[in-house]
Amino acid sequence: MPTTTFHVDAALFDMDGTLVDSTAGVVGAWEIFREKYPHIDVENILSSAHGVRTIENLRRYCGVEDPEELEKEAQRFETAIVTSSKLNGRKGIVKLPGVAEVMKDIEAVKSFPTPKWALCTSATREYAKAALSAAGVPVPDVFVAAEDVSKGKPAPDPYLLGAQKCGVDPRNCVVFEDAPAGVRSGKAAGCKTIGFLTTHSLEQMQASEPDVIVPNMASVKIQVTELGLAITVQT
Repeated sequence: MPTTTFHVDAALFDMDGTLVDSTAGVVGAWEIFREKYPHIDVENILSSAHGVRTIENLRRYCGVEDPEELEKEAQRFETAIVTSSKLNGRKGIVKLPGVAEVMKDIEAVKSFPTPKWALCTSATREYAKAALSAAGVPVPDVFVAAEDVSKGKPAPDPYLLGAQKCGVDPRNCVVFEDAPAGVRSGKAAGCKTIGFLTTHSLEQMQASEPDVIVPNMASVKIQVTELGLAITVQT
């Protein structure tokens, strides 16, 4: 099987759909929100809202505009993801394939004097920490959440800030993403991008033009080198 190897200074990870599968909770949260916003089309939202900050989805689909109400509703939504993820027999928030193995490898990066991996998520910090904890995924030293940037994905801000906090040039970073909006964010930041097929179709991901597309993290191997990281992808 052919492989592609990227030699970079840091790895920047999305969370939902990349490291963890929170689909069960997201579906539950939108169903809860449909009680207050009966006009929303949950199936349509689920096909297009992934990878975008909750406040932006609530503004777009629910018509919430007031800043205070947006913040309040965003917190309610993300709390509902966690609390509803195991209701009615749902599987909860879980690690995606290959994540456990990659996390074992990348935890060795903590021996470096500066951070070499970061989480750059469209989720709020409170929800992201709860989701990582539920799935058993370690929290990195560099953590960029929705509230840390004025513009979310597909704007480059989350990945630019992640690279900055790692103390590296974004052009020497690899972004791991499952959403077209996230791939576009990484590309706009100047990063190399690896797209996963965990939440979107091959056609949707191809349209966002990542450097490589693979099924999930099981196709990835990360090794610590004297110069940084060697990220090998089985294609």
